[in-house]
Amino acid sequence: MTAPSGQANPAGDAPTVNDIAAELLGFLTARTKANWERDQDLFAVGGMSSLFAMQLVVHLEKTYGIVISGADLMLDNFRTVDAMVRLVNRLSTGASTGPTGRTGE
Repeated sequence: MTAPSGQANPAGDAPTVNDIAAELLGFLTARTKANWERDQDLFAVGGMSSLFAMQLVVHLEKTYGIVISGADLMLDNFRTVDAMVRLVNRLSTGASTGPTGRTGE
């Protein structure tokens, strides 16, 4: 698992919900130069383009060692930081909603 910095967590502990949220808020702030709330709709306020959404998918996959594909790519999973935290937690435990039902799809 990774630390909020995106580096390997030396203790091997899984990040907490608050760790993931803080890391995502930091990523969003660094990329957009705006401050965000955990429950703020990123799409409704124009905070995310389709290109930025794909960058966010890659960031989540690399930082948390997950695979986001198929049904997991639906907009609602990326609408808020809290939604992304739920997605990371679900995929980290292997409970994907991918089209074949296999873990990580």
